[in-house]
Amino acid sequence: MNLAEEFRLAQARQLTRRWFLRDCGVGLAGIALNALLPREASAAAKVSSNPLAPKAPHFPAKAKRVIYMFQAGAPSSLELFDPKPELTKRDGQLPPPELLKDYRAAFIKPNSALLGPKYKFAPRGQCGMELSELLPNISEIADDICLVRSMQTDAVNHAPAQILMNTGSQQFGRPSFGAWSLYGLGSESAELPGYVVLTSAKGTSGGASNYGCGFLPTLYGGIPFRSSGDPVLYLSNPKGIDAKAQRSSLDTLHQLNDLALADAGDPEIAARIQAYEMAYQLQTSAPELMDLSQEPAHILELYGITDVKKANYARNCLLARRLIERGVRFVQLFHEAWDQHGDLTKAIKKNTEETDRASAALVKDLKQRGLLDDTLVVWGGEFGRTPMVQGGNDGRDHHNRCYSMWFAGGGVKRGHIHGETDDIGFNVVRDPVHVHDLNATMLHLLGFDHTRLTFRFQGRDYRLTDVHGKLVPGMLA
Repeated sequence: MNLAEEFRLAQARQLTRRWFLRDCGVGLAGIALNALLPREASAAAKVSSNPLAPKAPHFPAKAKRVIYMFQAGAPSSLELFDPKPELTKRDGQLPPPELLKDYRAAFIKPNSALLGPKYKFAPRGQCGMELSELLPNISEIADDICLVRSMQTDAVNHAPAQILMNTGSQQFGRPSFGAWSLYGLGSESAELPGYVVLTSAKGTSGGASNYGCGFLPTLYGGIPFRSSGDPVLYLSNPKGIDAKAQRSSLDTLHQLNDLALADAGDPEIAARIQAYEMAYQLQTSAPELMDLSQEPAHILELYGITDVKKANYARNCLLARRLIERGVRFVQLFHEAWDQHGDLTKAIKKNTEETDRASAALVKDLKQRGLLDDTLVVWGGEFGRTPMVQGGNDGRDHHNRCYSMWFAGGGVKRGHIHGETDDIGFNVVRDPVHVHDLNATMLHLLGFDHTRLTFRFQGRDYRLTDVHGKLVPGMLA
């Protein structure tokens, strides 16, 4: 064998640490080490083959799971959560010039006239939280929610703002909050995905980036469930394939993938093994999950469901409860219907008729089942709406300087209002909460220090909050 052939052979071996320890061990120490290696490799392969196994967080968590009701399109806090009598008085007037310095709206001219709130507010619950007449059902859970009126974000258009809200960055390619949660905690379900996505109304402007895995292994990404037919595409066996044949095929594939995993150690091989097994389990678990006819009449009535097969927001809220009962770690509902640049009075009333009852029912249902205390429930969109008018006299533009979200369960304060905006709902004047701060706080509720939940990619450690974010103690119980 000449020198060139020896060099090619060495390249083919790819002189790895594993090869060196396996093939170059000499003497008693080497023999002992070689005897241990197969067991260690086997144990490592066993752990790697189930990367979704439950994991311990950094410290004891208040919340074990999350249901995130993402109201895409940006609900107007001025009609729902943040009463502004002064804005009503100034309806039709121009905003104060000093407020408009360096202000950039998405579409309207900043000096457009002010628009007074279209609906009335009143104190609700024992806490006296002022909420809109459009929210009669959420008003009933006022004592169970933490209302944050001082949210802030950087983006002024839907897609980048949604992606920022869900991934901590306006750029594509970062893992979503749900993916980080699954990466950190694993899943308690062997028969369903750890992160499930349910969509009503229309798809989100940010698309799959809102629930993707980014640079994390693919098994941590959200799995969309369809509203009709098979919950997941190709769930049913094709003609000519019965359960026995399918199981035999999967077992063979599993053995081959196990060999590849032991040899290469590629986490994507572990993800592939998990995906095949999950798909097999889904064939029995998913149809049972989606069958709401099993629910008693009073529960369907609570959510406002009259047809158990009709796909809508209410059905998704009930499915969210059924999913977390079966060990799913993170459920995210997307309902993009709130973009009222015009026809605000009529459209936002329709939105609340579609979402108010079911959103409140989910909290009530979790509470009566003893699940609310360790489930973090989140309700909100990507930014707010301007106090200035757009679209004639009945619309509002995008507004990123302040907006509202509410939270329930999972260690947040109950019957509590955090933060405050100015008299016309233009700026935050007390206790601002940036998107990064919110993500840091939600990770804290799940038991994580947001600066330590990291993944190394392209030479540096990434995290959900990137280099930003601080805990918001005022939200914590």
